[in-house]
Amino acid sequence: MFGPKVKLSKELFDRVRKYADIAGYSSVDEFVSHALEKELEFIGEADSEEEIRKKLQGLGYLS
Repeated sequence: MFGPKVKLSKELFDRVRKYADIAGYSSVDEFVSHALEKELEFIGEADSEEEIRKKLQGLGYLS
């Protein structure tokens, strides 16, 4: 499962690595992929673009 790369700050990467280890993930990539899949699943439950915008705003992704 290789694709485009995403850059993270060192501080964020270190935090993600810590939580991935604690949760038993085999890698940071696996943890990040799982976390993103869960977020997208939640957002994807919206029926319209406006609902998606509201969910993203509620999660703090949009202001």
